[in-house]
Amino acid sequence: MPRPANPETRSRLLEKGGDLVSTLGFNATGVQEITASAGVPKGSFYNYFESKEAFAVELLNEYWDSVFATYGPILTDHGMAPLARVAGHFAGLVEFHERRRYAVGCLIGNMAIEVTPSSERVRIKLAAIYRQWVASLTECLREAQAQGELPAGRDTGQVAAALIDAFEGAVTRAKVERNRLPFDTFEGFVLPALVT
Repeated sequence: MPRPANPETRSRLLEKGGDLVSTLGFNATGVQEITASAGVPKGSFYNYFESKEAFAVELLNEYWDSVFATYGPILTDHGMAPLARVAGHFAGLVEFHERRRYAVGCLIGNMAIEVTPSSERVRIKLAAIYRQWVASLTECLREAQAQGELPAGRDTGQVAAALIDAFEGAVTRAKVERNRLPFDTFEGFVLPALVT
């Protein structure tokens, strides 16, 4: 990838381009729209990203790093019981989507549906993000098991993956319905069913 001459311009491209991709979708967002929204000449895009596909991977990096920096530490807050941490982690993510009025969904899920059929690089990046998310939840669930909060026979990795899959489904449904009812179902039914 070309070395960016101006990190602020690169950040602006990711921020403004990320807003467009979240609102319009990746395939409907062209390089021209990304650069125009960032106030950058179109040709400059390729000084920062070798391709639109490379931009997508970096956009996912930025999104996941931001989300995980905010909501990941909840899972390691030893001032709370492990299952309370798991519930708090997802409650924080629900609030994140509420602030966005449920309108844009999750960039991870959106890109998984829209871009993975045509981009192996994006698919590989998304798989890595899901692995990191599963690993973080699994560690917390293992603590819950060690403390007797979760039955000893449960496969914590499978529980973690099922929680993520169910939550991402709730995000998609909330985007369609434009309300929090799918999250209420997740928090009131799915989460308790998987961890008790």
